Amino acid sequence: MTVVKSPLPDDARKTAGEALQDTLVDLLGLSLIAKQAHWNVVGPRFRSVHLQLDEVVAASRGHADTVAERAAALGISPDGRPETVAKAFSLPAPQEGWLRDTEAVRVMTEALGAAVERLRGHIEATETADPVTQDLLIAITAELEKQRWMFEAENYPES
Repeated sequence: MTVVKSPLPDDARKTAGEALQDTLVDLLGLSLIAKQAHWNVVGPRFRSVHLQLDEVVAASRGHADTVAERAAALGISPDGRPETVAKAFSLPAPQEGWLRDTEAVRVMTEALGAAVERLRGHIEATETADPVTQDLLIAITAELEKQRWMFEAENYPES
């Protein structure tokens, strides 16, 4: 059943839809791992890392909503169900239990870096298929790169 007629041809819609769905899963997963780290971080830099993790949560959730709405506007039903995210999510995540501040920073740097790498692939894939989706993915990439840089700077010179 198609509720919304896509303004894109079928092949472009498929490319954009895959990019948006993958990005939705990554963003929802990032918000979950950042919140998990937020609840469990300990160490001398607890407060600054704790607050920075919430920035990632807020950015990821906000962008996830925008991505899902873009998909819906293209006639693609976004799938953010927990089982979908659990099945498809592949970014680095923290271990169970308390998390040293340095480890939280390392995990978030890796997760954000992996998400950015995937986004850059989707940016390339959507260049011709749907420049509007590409523009959205570029903006999200810029935000995640900023967050990654801020985490990476936290562990300097160890990283």
